[in-house]
Amino acid sequence: MKYSQNGEQYHIGLKEGDAGKYVILPGDPKRCQKIAEYFDDAKLIADRREYTTYTGYLDGEKVTVTSTGIGGPSASIALEELVKVGAEKFIRVGTCGGIDIDVKGGDIVVATGAVRMEGTSKEYAPIEFPAVADLDITNALVEACKKLNNDYHAGIVQCKDSFYGQHSPEKSPVSYELINKWEAWKRLGCKASEMESAALFVVASALKVKVGSVFLTVANQEREKAGLENPVFHDTDKAIKTAIEALRILIKKDKNQE
Repeated sequence: MKYSQNGEQYHIGLKEGDAGKYVILPGDPKRCQKIAEYFDDAKLIADRREYTTYTGYLDGEKVTVTSTGIGGPSASIALEELVKVGAEKFIRVGTCGGIDIDVKGGDIVVATGAVRMEGTSKEYAPIEFPAVADLDITNALVEACKKLNNDYHAGIVQCKDSFYGQHSPEKSPVSYELINKWEAWKRLGCKASEMESAALFVVASALKVKVGSVFLTVANQEREKAGLENPVFHDTDKAIKTAIEALRILIKKDKNQE
């Protein structure tokens, strides 16, 4: 079955030439316009389902932002179809909830790898294969955090498919598994929990492209449990600025190598 029409990808509605080499991947479609405001000459290219796309220029290089919706299945579809139209390097930018007690609301988290507690990646690689972020993109994100004086943490994040399985695990018939594994992630030093990176990292390995992830920490339920200060943040601009600065670093590095 052919999953494109008139040269357009079936879900995201893009065709060859619509996307740049570099792509930012937020979850929320409404966040795309906010990100595109950092581009030069940004134009709305497509708006289908959860996939909204703007393309413009950053430091003279063609760049794109495409939303992915929530979770691994829709994120992997976006990644697959963006690769088909020529995209190569991706930064996932979104929100997370802190796990490590030192991660506070408002902090930035850069994922070096992800716990594969989700289903999408299992249809691309055996569970023994790790979900690891691209090193060049991760280094660019860390460099961007330092340049912007962000309070940041780099490390492993946990990915799940059920938002409420994290926040109300006791209601689930498999609460014993959710609660016990959450304790394991805490003991292993996981920085935060989110829903897309494990799938994106594994699919990127399968497709031979590069993906990194950066997040704004909304809050940390473990700090609340411990009676510690637990500020709550929803403004993602700090994470967006970090992704934009990281793209600039990557673009400059690629131009120097050329």
